Amino acid sequence: MDVTQTVAGYITKMVSAGDDPVSSSAPGLAGAASSSGGAATMKVLLLDSDTVPIVSAATTQSALLQHSVYLTDRLDNAEREKMRHLRCLCFVRPSPASIQSLVEEFRAPKYGSYHIYFSNIVKKSALERLAEADDHEVVRSVLEYFADFIVINPDLCSLPLSTRLFGSSSDAWNPDSLTRTTEGVLSLLLALKRKPLIRFSRDSALCRKLASEIRYAMTQEEQLFDFRKPDTAPILLLMDRREDPITPLLTQWTYQAMVHELLGIDNGRVNLSDVPDVRPEFKEIVLSSDQDPFFSKNMYLNFGDLGQNAKDYVEQFASAQASGKKLDSIEDMKRFVEEYPEFRRLSGNVTKHVTLVTELSRRVGTDNLLDVSELEQSLACNDNHTADVKTLQLLIQNPSVPAANKLRLVAIYALRYANHAANSTATFLDLLAVAGGLSRHRISLIPKLLTYAASLTSPQSGNGSGAGVLPDLFQPAQNIFSEARSRLNRGLRGVENVYTQHQPAFTVPLQDLIKGRLSTTTYPFVEGGGQTRDKPQDIIVVMVGGATYEEGKMIAQLNASSPGVRIVLAGTGMLNSEAFLSEVDEGVDQWPEPKPGTPAGRLRREVGRG
Repeated sequence: MDVTQTVAGYITKMVSAGDDPVSSSAPGLAGAASSSGGAATMKVLLLDSDTVPIVSAATTQSALLQHSVYLTDRLDNAEREKMRHLRCLCFVRPSPASIQSLVEEFRAPKYGSYHIYFSNIVKKSALERLAEADDHEVVRSVLEYFADFIVINPDLCSLPLSTRLFGSSSDAWNPDSLTRTTEGVLSLLLALKRKPLIRFSRDSALCRKLASEIRYAMTQEEQLFDFRKPDTAPILLLMDRREDPITPLLTQWTYQAMVHELLGIDNGRVNLSDVPDVRPEFKEIVLSSDQDPFFSKNMYLNFGDLGQNAKDYVEQFASAQASGKKLDSIEDMKRFVEEYPEFRRLSGNVTKHVTLVTELSRRVGTDNLLDVSELEQSLACNDNHTADVKTLQLLIQNPSVPAANKLRLVAIYALRYANHAANSTATFLDLLAVAGGLSRHRISLIPKLLTYAASLTSPQSGNGSGAGVLPDLFQPAQNIFSEARSRLNRGLRGVENVYTQHQPAFTVPLQDLIKGRLSTTTYPFVEGGGQTRDKPQDIIVVMVGGATYEEGKMIAQLNASSPGVRIVLAGTGMLNSEAFLSEVDEGVDQWPEPKPGTPAGRLRREVGRG
């Protein structure tokens, strides 16, 4: 149940191709011709737009070079040179575009031989097209390696969507996104070698539809899912982002989640080009839990502990560097030469994390994040309307608070107090326009967010209009630390930790599932797919609408605290507050206007008047 090792293992097998005969026992073998075997030769790796991020997230250029892969290129690059002395490894999704590109490649091959790998199940008709196009008989093998998802952490991955999630209503999928998500989940199940029972959120028409599509696809590919049955059946749990629109809106205080919220993580890379005085080599950095020991150790730590560990990391390097300079004998010089590459690598890694932590600390100060986060936590975990209104008004009028943070605060307030008798959301929308520096389009995200959150409780009529009253998004179980207010200063001046009371909403149902107590009324089994009362050992959670790094941290904690239970989380994208609000904006724009009597309807009317 380690997605990082699984995909890395697939890639290692791919890039080793051609050095040894193809094994008929290779996973997902679709059919292969005999291989020429022999010693390793120079290779080129061809990818498509879907597999570029999959490979870059799971391996490194140096790892590819170890297997004689000296060139990596795009299959659709028409400017590639003809190099018949190279052996070509081609890893692509079995999409119509990639199949067509392969057909054109085989008609005029640029390389001596080809080993083709598909990231998902390939149709028989596509294989027939490729066979007909291979007039030059350059194809040596065709295999399916199920890696149609982007690995992030060992228990976290993304099923990226290139199109919007919703169709014309809150209960309808965009057909392309439904197909892509179904295929991604199938690939994940096949990679993990699990044939699960499927459960889904009862209130989500999207989850219900996805469950039935996955169930149907599993029956169609029954031979591929012929795995050895475990003692207890694995569970595939489908959840809807609309069940918890709060978590993506909150300021995060653990390393990985904080970096994504403040700077953004795109396929493991962080763009620091806008950071003041950043060195040229650190304008883009890579964060990998698999390849960076410091990041792997600290990615779930709060910011206060992170600051102390960063200080210790620098001191460790300084100590090692000092000891390396003691060249009093031949043995000292020999030792230094042997260890110097490690010093060089450590030096770059130390500088990278110091640069990153310094920028995070700067943003905490300039953006007033401590005050912003304190109000967020109060809104998310307490019920103190009078005090929250006063604090929110002051922060909106504070010119040092960024406009995006003001918008997030009003968004959380609107969700928290949508049904409150003294709700002041409309007043805050006017204040955002006057003192917040926000356009009417940005402000219109608030009523759209209410429409989004209410859409799960709307009648199953497909009108997407939303209910008049929002569901209770704020569970009492999340208030365990609601009386506390703590600001810790640990180790480094300026590195502070604001307490994090809020827990993602899916924590409670996941704990119930682990204990075998998850309600079959709230999360039913898919029809015809079987049921069980046993406590599951393996759980795959799919968050329709996108997951967050905060939820990824919770999955890691559940894995660590639940012996014998293994959980993997996959989301249709990885969200921070900006990405989440963009998803809401794009999705709700496709739906009919909310009814006039709903909170969202009233607010939309107010925004329109402005």
